[in-house]
Amino acid sequence: MSELSSNHRIAIVTGASRLNGIGAAICKELASKGVDIFFTYWSAYDMEMPWGMNSHEPSILQEMIQKYGVRCEKLEIDLSDSNSPVNLMNAVEEKLGKPSILINNAAYSVDVSYEDLSVEILTKHYQVNIQGTMLLSAEFARRFDRSGGGRIINLTSGQSLGPMAGNIAYASTKGAIDAFTLTMSAEVASKGITVNAVNPGPTDTGWMNDELKAYILTKSPMGRVGLPQDAARLVSFLASEEAEWVTGQIMHSEGGFQRG
Repeated sequence: MSELSSNHRIAIVTGASRLNGIGAAICKELASKGVDIFFTYWSAYDMEMPWGMNSHEPSILQEMIQKYGVRCEKLEIDLSDSNSPVNLMNAVEEKLGKPSILINNAAYSVDVSYEDLSVEILTKHYQVNIQGTMLLSAEFARRFDRSGGGRIINLTSGQSLGPMAGNIAYASTKGAIDAFTLTMSAEVASKGITVNAVNPGPTDTGWMNDELKAYILTKSPMGRVGLPQDAARLVSFLASEEAEWVTGQIMHSEGGFQRG
């Protein structure tokens, strides 16, 4: 039995603060497949955003995951800190063991146009969206010592498909993840690690108002708005043994969402 199909797969999922978020859905989907979960969250960010969060949500999520019969640990950590990749990997190895799956779901996003762009705003986006993703991926790959079955899956937002006016810092920093995904996949292929990215498109995680949902529906030929479970199912596939031949791909799983 390979490491990936054993009962001891361990996944890191970053940015799982809120119960209705994509990160939480990914955690539950992987847990339902028997994967042990170590998730991170950063309450300070979500609490200052319009959607907010309840401070008990991470603990509730942990209990929900454990009901699948898997082990689950969590850590509140600021991924903009350059020390966080090493600290996080150390914590995972100490609590659960060596992980074989890394899901880079955490992101920083505030609406800002070129007129209001500043060093401070751009730095906050860069530190989480690029620095955090790249350094954690690199640390994960350096420590990976199995014969195969490694998975790195990044969450992106379709920046290559069209402009995101009014969100220039987020669009630019998340767009860099596409290039990173392709190059990283080539660098770590010899270690038995695949690297892919998932663009879930507009997804209802609590930030959409009724007016925005109605507009998105006019652009959605499938007749509904994307749900966190949609992204979670694709991520689960990419983390599975069946996806061992898929790498360096940016997958746009957004129900045919029509831009323009």
